[in-house]
Amino acid sequence: MKEKSKKKKKKSRIKLLHQYYSYTGFYNFLGSSIKKAIMPILVIIAILLLVHFFVIDLGEALKSLTQELPPYGILLVFFLSESLLGLIPPEIFIAWANTTLHPNGNLALLATLSYMGGILSYFIGKAITDIPAVHNYLEVKMAKHLKNTAKWGGFLIVAGALLPIPFSITCVAAGIIGYPLRGVFLFGLLRFLRFFLYALAIFNIF
Repeated sequence: MKEKSKKKKKKSRIKLLHQYYSYTGFYNFLGSSIKKAIMPILVIIAILLLVHFFVIDLGEALKSLTQELPPYGILLVFFLSESLLGLIPPEIFIAWANTTLHPNGNLALLATLSYMGGILSYFIGKAITDIPAVHNYLEVKMAKHLKNTAKWGGFLIVAGALLPIPFSITCVAAGIIGYPLRGVFLFGLLRFLRFFLYALAIFNIF
């Protein structure tokens, strides 16, 4: 009897959670966000593929970058990437850290720079909203969507910090929607967890 009651409680909690997400518009927000993100992502991927196959081998270019630049130059490039859309995969820099004399220290430095880059991206997003045309567009045409996005801004930061999507872009979005900075500071700390897990699972740094 006790086990059945426990199962019922678990089921009821899941049901209540599902109802909450349905009523608050989380599922609609998630679906619309994915739809809106697909085209820009596909365009970026297409551009990168065109550059890779017809202009320069991006993999070799990034490898030579980590081989020719001094450590501070590599770290600077990484910080700029993590602050401006984050289009260079962090895994390339994690692989570089694995080749250095102090892989653990460099990995921690990379994670810190990524976190700081996300914070800078947040302020870039805030600055974008000061542009009159952007401000008017957000206030008039995107008001409803931004309201839902602000409600689930924490989920946005968590996804950017942990998943293989550019952390910088999610932080820019958080800045645009006016998500509280303390939330970015807090949820952004999961970026350190991602670097640790990637280093452990893929490169066996630890």
